[in-house]
Amino acid sequence: MTTRRAFLASLLAAGASPAVGWAAVGDPSYLAAAKLPDGSYMLAGLREDGSEAFRVPLPARGHAASAHPSRAEAVGFARRPGTYALVVDCRDGAVLHRLTPPEDRQFNGHGTFSPDGSLLYTVEQRVEDSAGFIGLWDAEANYTRIGEFESHGVGPHDLRMMPDRQTLVIANGGIQTDRWDRTKLNIETMRPSLVYTALDGTLLEKRDLPEFSQNSIRHLALRGDGLVGFAMQWEGEPGMAPPLLALHRRGEELVLCEAPLGDELAMDGYAGSVAFSGDGAEIAITSPRGGRLHRFSESGAFLGSVSRDDICGLASHAGGYMASDGLGGVMLISPEGATPLRRAEAAWDNHLVPIRA
Repeated sequence: MTTRRAFLASLLAAGASPAVGWAAVGDPSYLAAAKLPDGSYMLAGLREDGSEAFRVPLPARGHAASAHPSRAEAVGFARRPGTYALVVDCRDGAVLHRLTPPEDRQFNGHGTFSPDGSLLYTVEQRVEDSAGFIGLWDAEANYTRIGEFESHGVGPHDLRMMPDRQTLVIANGGIQTDRWDRTKLNIETMRPSLVYTALDGTLLEKRDLPEFSQNSIRHLALRGDGLVGFAMQWEGEPGMAPPLLALHRRGEELVLCEAPLGDELAMDGYAGSVAFSGDGAEIAITSPRGGRLHRFSESGAFLGSVSRDDICGLASHAGGYMASDGLGGVMLISPEGATPLRRAEAAWDNHLVPIRA
Protein backbone atom coordinates (compact mmCIF):
# COMPACT_ATOMS: atom_id res chain seq x y z
CA MET A 1 0.00 0.00 0.00
CA THR A 2 1.39 3.39 -0.98
CA THR A 3 2.01 5.64 1.99
CA ARG A 4 1.63 9.43 1.92
CA ARG A 5 5.39 9.76 2.39
CA ALA A 6 6.10 7.44 -0.55
CA PHE A 7 3.59 9.28 -2.71
CA LEU A 8 5.21 12.65 -1.97
CA ALA A 9 8.64 11.18 -2.62
CA SER A 10 7.47 9.92 -5.99
CA LEU A 11 6.21 13.38 -6.90
CA LEU A 12 9.54 14.94 -5.93
CA ALA A 13 11.40 12.35 -7.96
CA ALA A 14 9.23 13.03 -11.00
CA GLY A 15 9.77 16.77 -10.65
CA ALA A 16 13.51 16.28 -10.39
CA SER A 17 13.74 14.00 -13.42
CA PRO A 18 15.81 15.45 -16.26
CA ALA A 19 14.11 17.05 -19.21
CA VAL A 20 13.89 15.03 -22.39
CA GLY A 21 17.05 15.65 -24.40
CA TRP A 22 17.86 15.47 -28.09
CA ALA A 23 18.87 11.81 -27.87
CA ALA A 24 15.21 10.99 -27.28
CA VAL A 25 14.34 12.24 -30.76
CA GLY A 26 17.09 10.46 -32.65
CA ASP A 27 20.06 12.70 -31.73
CA PRO A 28 19.87 15.08 -34.72
CA SER A 29 22.54 17.64 -35.54
CA TYR A 30 20.37 20.18 -37.41
CA LEU A 31 16.86 21.58 -37.58
CA ALA A 32 15.23 22.38 -40.91
CA ALA A 33 11.75 23.59 -41.82
CA ALA A 34 10.07 22.42 -45.02
CA LYS A 35 6.89 22.47 -47.06
CA LEU A 36 5.36 19.08 -47.90
CA PRO A 37 3.71 18.10 -51.22
CA ASP A 38 0.21 18.40 -49.72
CA GLY A 39 0.86 22.03 -48.78
CA SER A 40 1.42 21.41 -45.07
CA TYR A 41 4.59 22.31 -43.17
CA MET A 42 7.00 20.47 -40.93
CA LEU A 43 10.11 20.83 -38.81
CA ALA A 44 12.64 18.04 -39.19
CA GLY A 45 15.71 16.98 -37.30
CA LEU A 46 18.54 15.90 -39.60
CA ARG A 47 21.59 13.83 -38.73
CA GLU A 48 25.03 14.45 -40.21
CA ASP A 49 24.45 11.74 -42.83
CA GLY A 50 21.34 13.58 -44.04
CA SER A 51 18.86 11.12 -42.59
CA GLU A 52 15.81 12.34 -40.68
CA ALA A 53 15.85 11.79 -36.94
CA PHE A 54 12.29 13.12 -36.58
CA ARG A 55 9.68 15.27 -38.22
CA VAL A 56 6.86 17.16 -36.53
CA PRO A 57 4.09 19.28 -38.04
CA LEU A 58 4.17 23.08 -38.07
CA PRO A 59 0.99 25.16 -38.31
CA ALA A 60 2.50 27.52 -40.89
CA ARG A 61 5.64 28.05 -42.95
CA GLY A 62 8.82 28.09 -40.88
CA HIS A 63 11.81 30.30 -41.50
CA ALA A 64 14.50 29.76 -38.91
CA ALA A 65 14.33 27.94 -35.60
CA SER A 66 16.32 28.10 -32.39
CA ALA A 67 17.27 24.81 -30.76
CA HIS A 68 17.34 24.58 -26.97
CA PRO A 69 20.86 23.42 -26.07
CA SER A 70 19.72 20.50 -23.90
CA ARG A 71 15.95 19.96 -24.18
CA ALA A 72 14.30 18.60 -27.33
CA GLU A 73 12.55 21.92 -27.86
CA ALA A 74 12.70 24.28 -30.81
CA VAL A 75 11.40 27.81 -31.16
CA GLY A 76 10.03 28.34 -34.64
CA PHE A 77 9.66 31.93 -35.81
CA ALA A 78 7.03 33.27 -38.16
CA ARG A 79 8.14 34.60 -41.50
CA ARG A 80 9.32 38.11 -40.86
CA PRO A 81 7.80 40.35 -39.85
CA GLY A 82 5.61 38.14 -37.67
CA THR A 83 3.71 38.37 -34.45
CA TYR A 84 4.22 34.88 -33.05
CA ALA A 85 6.89 32.31 -32.27
CA LEU A 86 6.08 28.74 -31.28
CA VAL A 87 7.95 26.60 -28.76
CA VAL A 88 7.58 23.08 -30.15
CA ASP A 89 8.15 19.74 -28.43
CA CYS A 90 10.21 17.85 -31.00
CA ARG A 91 8.93 14.48 -29.77
CA ASP A 92 5.40 14.96 -31.03
CA GLY A 93 5.05 18.48 -32.43
CA ALA A 94 3.01 19.72 -29.48
CA VAL A 95 3.07 23.50 -29.15
CA LEU A 96 4.29 24.10 -25.61
CA HIS A 97 4.16 27.91 -25.68
CA ARG A 98 3.14 30.61 -28.11
CA LEU A 99 5.23 33.76 -27.78
CA THR A 100 3.78 37.15 -28.70
CA PRO A 101 5.87 40.33 -28.78
CA PRO A 102 4.63 43.60 -27.30
CA GLU A 103 1.80 45.28 -29.22
CA ASP A 104 4.10 47.64 -31.12
CA ARG A 105 6.67 44.98 -32.09
CA GLN A 106 7.19 42.27 -34.69
CA PHE A 107 9.47 39.24 -34.65
CA ASN A 108 12.04 39.30 -37.45
CA GLY A 109 12.65 35.61 -38.06
CA HIS A 110 15.55 34.66 -35.76
CA GLY A 111 16.54 34.17 -32.14
CA THR A 112 19.11 32.39 -30.01
CA PHE A 113 19.37 30.75 -26.59
CA SER A 114 21.88 31.53 -23.90
CA PRO A 115 24.48 28.74 -23.60
CA ASP A 116 22.72 27.21 -20.58
CA GLY A 117 19.30 27.43 -22.23
CA SER A 118 17.78 29.59 -19.52
CA LEU A 119 17.16 32.64 -21.74
CA LEU A 120 15.86 33.11 -25.25
CA TYR A 121 16.86 36.24 -27.16
CA THR A 122 14.53 37.28 -29.99
CA VAL A 123 15.13 39.71 -32.85
CA GLU A 124 12.36 42.30 -33.09
CA GLN A 125 11.53 45.63 -34.70
CA ARG A 126 9.15 48.41 -33.75
CA VAL A 127 6.18 48.59 -36.08
CA GLU A 128 6.23 52.37 -36.34
CA ASP A 129 9.78 52.90 -37.61
CA SER A 130 11.52 49.48 -37.76
CA ALA A 131 13.85 50.42 -34.88
CA GLY A 132 15.49 47.23 -33.62
CA PHE A 133 15.07 45.52 -30.25
CA ILE A 134 16.21 42.28 -28.64
CA GLY A 135 13.56 40.59 -26.49
CA LEU A 136 14.49 38.50 -23.44
CA TRP A 137 12.39 35.48 -22.44
CA ASP A 138 12.83 33.24 -19.38
CA ALA A 139 12.86 29.71 -20.80
CA GLU A 140 12.72 28.23 -17.29
CA ALA A 141 9.51 30.11 -16.43
CA ASN A 142 7.26 29.17 -19.35
CA TYR A 143 9.09 31.61 -21.63
CA THR A 144 7.91 34.67 -19.75
CA ARG A 145 9.10 37.92 -21.28
CA ILE A 146 11.42 39.58 -18.77
CA GLY A 147 12.96 42.49 -20.65
CA GLU A 148 14.38 43.97 -23.84
CA PHE A 149 17.08 46.28 -25.12
CA GLU A 150 17.85 48.16 -28.34
CA SER A 151 19.69 46.50 -31.22
CA HIS A 152 21.31 49.90 -31.94
CA GLY A 153 20.10 49.85 -35.52
CA VAL A 154 17.15 49.48 -37.89
CA GLY A 155 15.58 46.26 -39.13
CA PRO A 156 17.63 43.64 -37.25
CA HIS A 157 17.40 40.10 -38.60
CA ASP A 158 19.89 37.76 -36.93
CA LEU A 159 21.90 37.51 -33.71
CA ARG A 160 24.35 35.10 -32.10
CA MET A 161 26.04 34.58 -28.75
CA MET A 162 29.77 35.16 -29.05
CA PRO A 163 32.18 32.46 -27.80
CA ASP A 164 32.99 34.49 -24.68
CA ARG A 165 29.35 34.00 -23.58
CA GLN A 166 29.29 37.64 -22.49
CA THR A 167 28.63 39.32 -25.84
CA LEU A 168 25.92 39.28 -28.49
CA VAL A 169 26.54 40.08 -32.15
CA ILE A 170 23.58 41.48 -34.07
CA ALA A 171 22.93 41.90 -37.80
CA ASN A 172 20.98 45.11 -38.37
CA GLY A 173 19.65 44.98 -41.93
CA GLY A 174 19.14 48.74 -42.09
CA ILE A 175 15.80 48.59 -43.91
CA GLN A 176 12.70 50.38 -42.67
CA THR A 177 9.52 48.64 -43.85
CA ASP A 178 5.85 49.51 -44.04
CA ARG A 179 3.93 47.93 -41.19
CA TRP A 180 1.37 46.28 -43.47
CA ASP A 181 2.97 45.08 -46.69
CA ARG A 182 6.76 45.15 -46.05
CA THR A 183 7.31 47.90 -48.63
CA LYS A 184 10.89 49.16 -48.21
CA LEU A 185 10.81 52.83 -47.29
CA ASN A 186 14.42 53.99 -46.93
CA ILE A 187 16.56 52.30 -49.59
CA GLU A 188 18.33 55.54 -50.47
CA THR A 189 19.24 56.27 -46.85
CA MET A 190 19.46 52.77 -45.31
CA ARG A 191 22.37 52.10 -42.99
CA PRO A 192 23.02 48.45 -42.14
CA SER A 193 25.31 47.69 -39.22
CA LEU A 194 27.08 44.91 -37.38
CA VAL A 195 26.70 45.50 -33.65
CA TYR A 196 28.23 43.93 -30.54
CA THR A 197 26.50 44.38 -27.18
CA ALA A 198 26.94 43.20 -23.64
CA LEU A 199 24.19 40.91 -22.35
CA ASP A 200 22.45 43.92 -20.79
CA GLY A 201 22.34 45.69 -24.17
CA THR A 202 25.28 48.04 -23.62
CA LEU A 203 26.77 48.94 -27.01
CA LEU A 204 30.35 47.68 -27.27
CA GLU A 205 31.16 48.14 -30.95
CA LYS A 206 29.35 49.08 -34.16
CA ARG A 207 30.48 48.71 -37.78
CA ASP A 208 28.68 49.94 -40.88
CA LEU A 209 29.30 49.71 -44.63
CA PRO A 210 30.00 53.20 -45.99
CA GLU A 211 31.06 51.85 -49.41
CA PHE A 212 28.00 49.59 -49.76
CA SER A 213 25.31 51.20 -47.65
CA GLN A 214 22.57 49.47 -49.67
CA ASN A 215 23.93 46.03 -48.80
CA SER A 216 21.59 44.74 -46.09
CA ILE A 217 23.36 42.63 -43.44
CA ARG A 218 21.14 39.56 -42.95
CA HIS A 219 22.74 36.44 -41.49
CA LEU A 220 25.66 35.58 -39.24
CA ALA A 221 28.20 32.80 -38.77
CA LEU A 222 30.64 32.44 -35.87
CA ARG A 223 33.97 30.69 -35.49
CA GLY A 224 35.17 29.51 -32.10
CA ASP A 225 37.88 32.16 -31.89
CA GLY A 226 35.40 35.03 -32.34
CA LEU A 227 35.70 35.59 -36.09
CA VAL A 228 32.31 36.69 -37.45
CA GLY A 229 31.09 36.21 -41.00
CA PHE A 230 28.00 37.95 -42.30
CA ALA A 231 25.95 37.49 -45.46
CA MET A 232 24.33 40.41 -47.26
CA GLN A 233 21.54 41.15 -49.74
CA TRP A 234 21.85 43.98 -52.23
CA GLU A 235 19.01 46.54 -52.26
CA GLY A 236 20.57 49.00 -54.71
CA GLU A 237 20.56 49.27 -58.47
CA PRO A 238 19.87 45.92 -60.22
CA GLY A 239 22.76 44.40 -62.12
CA MET A 240 25.41 45.55 -59.69
CA ALA A 241 27.78 42.94 -58.27
CA PRO A 242 28.75 44.02 -54.74
CA PRO A 243 30.46 41.57 -52.37
CA LEU A 244 27.87 39.58 -50.42
CA LEU A 245 30.11 38.33 -47.61
CA ALA A 246 32.29 40.09 -45.05
CA LEU A 247 34.45 38.99 -42.12
CA HIS A 248 35.04 40.84 -38.90
CA ARG A 249 36.97 40.46 -35.68
CA ARG A 250 36.27 42.85 -32.81
CA GLY A 251 38.53 45.89 -32.81
CA GLU A 252 39.60 45.37 -36.41
CA GLU A 253 38.41 46.56 -39.82
CA LEU A 254 35.86 44.71 -41.93
CA VAL A 255 37.18 42.40 -44.63
CA LEU A 256 34.96 42.28 -47.74
CA CYS A 257 35.10 38.93 -49.53
CA GLU A 258 34.89 39.45 -53.29
CA ALA A 259 34.35 36.82 -55.96
CA PRO A 260 35.35 37.31 -59.61
CA LEU A 261 32.87 39.54 -61.43
CA GLY A 262 31.14 36.73 -63.33
CA ASP A 263 30.67 34.69 -60.16
CA GLU A 264 29.44 37.72 -58.23
CA LEU A 265 26.91 38.57 -60.92
CA ALA A 266 25.63 34.97 -60.87
CA MET A 267 24.64 35.37 -57.20
CA ASP A 268 21.99 37.90 -58.28
CA GLY A 269 22.75 40.20 -55.34
CA TYR A 270 21.43 37.76 -52.76
CA ALA A 271 23.10 35.62 -50.07
CA GLY A 272 20.61 33.48 -48.18
CA SER A 273 22.74 31.64 -45.61
CA VAL A 274 26.31 31.64 -44.32
CA ALA A 275 28.43 29.13 -42.38
CA PHE A 276 32.02 28.29 -41.53
CA SER A 277 33.29 24.89 -42.63
CA GLY A 278 33.59 22.20 -39.99
CA ASP A 279 37.32 22.78 -39.55
CA GLY A 280 36.88 26.56 -39.56
CA ALA A 281 39.42 27.04 -42.34
CA GLU A 282 36.89 28.54 -44.76
CA ILE A 283 33.44 30.10 -45.00
CA ALA A 284 30.65 29.86 -47.56
CA ILE A 285 27.45 31.63 -48.61
CA THR A 286 24.50 30.40 -50.65
CA SER A 287 22.19 32.07 -53.16
CA PRO A 288 18.86 30.39 -53.94
CA ARG A 289 18.24 33.06 -56.58
CA GLY A 290 21.52 32.32 -58.32
CA GLY A 291 21.56 28.61 -57.58
CA ARG A 292 25.13 28.86 -56.31
CA LEU A 293 27.36 28.38 -53.29
CA HIS A 294 30.56 30.41 -52.95
CA ARG A 295 33.52 29.35 -50.81
CA PHE A 296 36.11 31.73 -49.35
CA SER A 297 39.22 31.33 -47.23
CA GLU A 298 39.40 32.65 -43.68
CA SER A 299 41.24 35.68 -45.09
CA GLY A 300 38.50 36.40 -47.65
CA ALA A 301 40.04 34.91 -50.81
CA PHE A 302 37.62 33.29 -53.27
CA LEU A 303 38.06 29.50 -53.39
CA GLY A 304 35.39 28.40 -55.84
CA SER A 305 31.71 27.83 -56.45
CA VAL A 306 29.16 25.02 -56.55
CA SER A 307 26.06 25.19 -58.75
CA ARG A 308 22.83 23.79 -57.32
CA ASP A 309 19.27 24.90 -58.06
CA ASP A 310 17.56 26.73 -55.18
CA ILE A 311 20.35 26.03 -52.69
CA CYS A 312 20.01 27.99 -49.44
CA GLY A 313 20.28 26.04 -46.15
CA LEU A 314 23.87 25.87 -44.92
CA ALA A 315 25.64 24.73 -41.74
CA SER A 316 29.02 23.49 -40.56
CA HIS A 317 29.71 19.78 -41.01
CA ALA A 318 32.69 17.62 -40.07
CA GLY A 319 33.29 17.02 -43.79
CA GLY A 320 32.88 20.67 -44.80
CA TYR A 321 29.31 21.95 -45.01
CA MET A 322 25.81 20.51 -44.90
CA ALA A 323 23.51 22.20 -47.43
CA SER A 324 19.86 21.89 -48.44
CA ASP A 325 17.74 23.11 -51.34
CA GLY A 326 14.13 23.83 -52.18
CA LEU A 327 13.87 20.64 -54.23
CA GLY A 328 14.32 18.35 -51.23
CA GLY A 329 18.02 17.75 -51.61
CA VAL A 330 20.46 17.46 -48.71
CA MET A 331 24.13 17.37 -49.61
CA LEU A 332 27.67 17.53 -48.26
CA ILE A 333 29.83 20.32 -49.68
CA SER A 334 33.61 19.85 -49.61
CA PRO A 335 36.54 21.24 -51.64
CA GLU A 336 35.86 18.41 -54.09
CA GLY A 337 32.30 19.61 -54.75
CA ALA A 338 28.80 18.46 -53.77
CA THR A 339 27.97 14.92 -52.63
CA PRO A 340 24.22 14.17 -52.47
CA LEU A 341 23.20 12.57 -49.18
CA ARG A 342 19.44 12.16 -49.60
CA ARG A 343 16.38 13.64 -51.21
CA ALA A 344 13.13 14.23 -49.33
CA GLU A 345 9.65 14.74 -50.74
CA ALA A 346 9.73 18.24 -49.33
CA ALA A 347 10.89 21.76 -50.17
CA TRP A 348 13.47 22.74 -47.57
CA ASP A 349 13.20 26.33 -46.37
CA ASN A 350 16.00 28.89 -46.03
CA HIS A 351 18.06 27.61 -43.11
CA LEU A 352 19.77 24.64 -41.51
CA VAL A 353 20.10 25.35 -37.79
CA PRO A 354 22.83 23.55 -35.83
CA ILE A 355 21.47 22.11 -32.59
CA ARG A 356 24.80 22.25 -30.81
CA ALA A 357 26.70 25.26 -32.08
